[in-house]
Amino acid sequence: MIPLQVAAIVLVGAGGLAVVLARDLLRQALLNSFFGLQLVVLFLVFQAPDVALSALAVGGGAAPLVILATLAKLRAREEKRR
Repeated sequence: MIPLQVAAIVLVGAGGLAVVLARDLLRQALLNSFFGLQLVVLFLVFQAPDVALSALAVGGGAAPLVILATLAKLRAREEKRR
């Protein structure tokens, strides 16, 4: 394994740990987005550009938007109850 691959694996591991350890839901959603982008870099380093494009669409774009929209709706519902 080349050092770039090792560095990418370490960064993905640290990013995943950061997502799991985050307590605030908004912070966790943003960290999840960065984790998705780290996975894209990992797939590019391991020469899998087709998987990287899929991960970019889902992990870096669609999933964080869905999570943020859900959090906004939950907060609006919570404020409406008050």
